[in-house]
Amino acid sequence: MLHTSTILKASAAGLPNQANFNIVNTSDEATTSLELMKILGFCNSKAGWTLLIAPNQTINKSMLDDFGIDINKLLVLKLKDLINLEHTLDCALHNGNFAAVITGPGILSARQMKQRSLNNSETALFCFKEVCKLPMSEVAH
Repeated sequence: MLHTSTILKASAAGLPNQANFNIVNTSDEATTSLELMKILGFCNSKAGWTLLIAPNQTINKSMLDDFGIDINKLLVLKLKDLINLEHTLDCALHNGNFAAVITGPGILSARQMKQRSLNNSETALFCFKEVCKLPMSEVAH
């Protein structure tokens, strides 16, 4: 059985506490993929681009097509191809062309999340927390 994930408004101590900053907490890779598709669908209805900064194993076109996501409004950057993650992220958040920026699991550390200044930014930021990796003995119970 899949556990439902939760999109949390950032309220953890030391993290930005703004309406357009969202922490996405998931329990496994399948739930992460499902939540990502839901968020992409939500962002797809907004005016502007959606930037997805993904781990090296990323989503595929058929998955996007299955969820009705317009790939013409989505820019996917793989982490391995970025020279300066923080600069890329800050530029996307403040240039006005993006409706949302999404970072995959494990992309941003707590320190990097804390440093994001979303003041004067209309762009929503969705940060996936690192997916929990439980030992098989715990998963079976």
